[in-house]
Amino acid sequence: MNIFYSKTPYRSRGFYVRMRLLHNTRYSRNPEKSFWYRFFKWILWFSLVFYFFSSFLITHTKRTTFISKATVSPSKVSRALIEESPVKSSTLQEPKSPQGLLKGMKVYIYDMPSKYNSDWLSNDRCSNHLFASEVAIHRALMNSDVRTLDPWDADFFFVPVYVSCNFSKVNGFPDIGHARPLLFSAVQRISTQLPFWNRSRGSDHIFVASHDFGSCFHTMEDVAMADRVPEFLRNSIILQTFGVKYKHPCQDVENVVIPPYVSPENVRSTLEKSPLMGRREIFAFFRGKMEVHPKNISGRFYSKRVRTEIWQKYGNNRRFYLRRHRLAGYQSEIANSIFCLAPLGWAPWSPRLVESVVLGCVPVIIADGIRLPFPSAVPWAEISVTVAEKDVKKLGKILEHVAATNLTAIQKNLWDAKIRRALLFNNPMEEGDATFQVLVALSEKLDRTMPHRIVQLSWPEIDQMLASVAIAGGHNLMLCM
Repeated sequence: MNIFYSKTPYRSRGFYVRMRLLHNTRYSRNPEKSFWYRFFKWILWFSLVFYFFSSFLITHTKRTTFISKATVSPSKVSRALIEESPVKSSTLQEPKSPQGLLKGMKVYIYDMPSKYNSDWLSNDRCSNHLFASEVAIHRALMNSDVRTLDPWDADFFFVPVYVSCNFSKVNGFPDIGHARPLLFSAVQRISTQLPFWNRSRGSDHIFVASHDFGSCFHTMEDVAMADRVPEFLRNSIILQTFGVKYKHPCQDVENVVIPPYVSPENVRSTLEKSPLMGRREIFAFFRGKMEVHPKNISGRFYSKRVRTEIWQKYGNNRRFYLRRHRLAGYQSEIANSIFCLAPLGWAPWSPRLVESVVLGCVPVIIADGIRLPFPSAVPWAEISVTVAEKDVKKLGKILEHVAATNLTAIQKNLWDAKIRRALLFNNPMEEGDATFQVLVALSEKLDRTMPHRIVQLSWPEIDQMLASVAIAGGHNLMLCM
């Protein structure tokens, strides 16, 4: 059986199959055999019409509320690829329970050799730095009720490969030059040992890319854009911290924007010492990398000069508490601040977005076009202040205006415990937390239709296909002779 995929998915429900009946060319030279070929062709056509007509009658005489999974192979096809719509009824309501939100979704986690994940944990930073969501999600899913040990029962397949834990000995930052070959090796392994990657071309497989430019796997935007998303990952689902509202090659793949990792334990410890609703003495706060000169050593403009302009304009302003060097206990400074600046760095996103929210400081987002994580759970417009990059020199007046008008309303929204929970990765997973929000986002992809397949079948393969369809109950299969 030869299967060819088009890049444009077939949008209607169901599974579209184009059959080309393959026969030996010598039949056309033999009138008797040509007659029998046409005879069996019409018999097959009549049988198929009768089968699907009877299936239609059976389906529409019984009201069902379950999801049937159709396939043209003996194995099940993931609901992430194909799904029959449940019967609509005015009496049915959207389920409110956690399991209802996740639609009974199941995730299979590949058991990968330790070189792909656990070996990296020998460095403690691997599970605690801002890119550690790749570790946190893996750990939470391992202990989650959505995990299935039976891959045939899975809707999605999680591939646990850690690519952000190779720390440079020169500057201590993650070196992700090994990411592409490591991931390619992982895909080769899972595609040769189990059939699920090849079955869907990886479109129901999940990877985490929790660093600057996500699935482009480079820390410099110009290089990342040139390299683009690796070809072997372009059908998969990427959980990535990078996201913008405009077209960008590093999100030219199905993706879910996730928050950077912030330790829940550190947050709880800080809030025990500095209560969320306590007095805040710092008006506007920022601590982190701020280039004094327009260009840094790489020759590129860091933060598109935004942080440089903040430093030059407000470095001597007594209402702005700006520090260029890291401090171990800087979370206590966030908890003591009213506004926390979250300007872009190399990439638009920043861990300060999460740190500010979970510690009750109003995030001031300075990153044009940024896509923020979990918008259905986190009302960003109601808990933050957004300042355009070109308006950074007006920052002082903007914040003073907010403080004099609607600061109280913003803080009331910001201090909602559900919002804080949605941005933190817990182990084990908690209802409503960041891993839970990832699963909710994935559950919304369950009704994706399978890509258009053109299938060439020989006569023995037709017999096998009909037997498989009869067993599976393939009511959504459309055949073109």
